Amino acid sequence: MLFRPKYTIDTIYHLDDQWLQDHRIQAVYTDLDNTLLAWNQFETAKQMDHLNKRLQSQGIKLVVISNNNAERVGKVLDPYGIPFVAKAKKPLPFAIKNEALKSGYDLNRVLYVGDQLITDMVAGNKSGVNTVLVKPLVATDKWNTRINRFFERIIFFFLNIRKRISFSKEIKAQ
Repeated sequence: MLFRPKYTIDTIYHLDDQWLQDHRIQAVYTDLDNTLLAWNQFETAKQMDHLNKRLQSQGIKLVVISNNNAERVGKVLDPYGIPFVAKAKKPLPFAIKNEALKSGYDLNRVLYVGDQLITDMVAGNKSGVNTVLVKPLVATDKWNTRINRFFERIIFFFLNIRKRISFSKEIKAQ
């Protein structure tokens, strides 16, 4: 389904190294705000740096794919050497799919992790990669995301009628 993630986990920081190896994951693509970094708390950058180094040690590439502009994303990620695609125009799938194809990755070996159904899960599902929905790192959102959250609550209601979406420390199939 378009909005339903393939997997869920409470936070990107709980991705398990063994699970990633067992599924032969080549790359983890992720949204930035409220997925990898709290949009209003830059202290989470230490966790982000640690995750990037942990993935690199396994030969897995971390790439941020964000709807934000390059100046905003680069200001956050450049000090950590994390590559990114800005102005991705999610929910369109092109940025995710093009990045995977450009890097030579098998789409089945790419995870796209995000905190929003309408932008992240739709873009990931349409691009053909494995999607992982996480809970937002903080309860608040920028003004433009609040609109999506309103509609997201309605979508969650209908998705949960068929099969409940839940979050835990372990990644699990939905």
